[in-house]
Amino acid sequence: MSSKVFTLEEVAKHNTKDDCWLIIGGKVYNVTKFLEDHPGGDDVLLSSTAKDATDDFEDVGHSTTARAMMDEYLVGDIDATTIPTKVKYTPPKQPHYNQDKTPEFIIKILQFLVPLAILGLAVAVRIYTKSESA
Repeated sequence: MSSKVFTLEEVAKHNTKDDCWLIIGGKVYNVTKFLEDHPGGDDVLLSSTAKDATDDFEDVGHSTTARAMMDEYLVGDIDATTIPTKVKYTPPKQPHYNQDKTPEFIIKILQFLVPLAILGLAVAVRIYTKSESA
């Protein structure tokens, strides 16, 4: 028995409470009759229509009983070539953001001069306090 093969476009048309199909693990399921019985509510299933819902299904961690129930709703296979491949998100390149807008070379100079000034002040205080006590 060969099962019917659907395209993503065909399956995507079935995305309402009266007609809800899902793609899970390369198979197409008509879960319309199961919507009101789904423990997570019908919104969870409806939000997974018109796409490959395999990750959504697996992330929840369904029981073996739930997986066995799926056979009852199977209507066919999905044509995998119609499902867009996942593209890894890469954020756009952004220039280095300097929050206080101070040019970096001023910061580098201050990183050198401030400790030097503190050291000089400490030496001056030490010399001044030594000469007073003598």
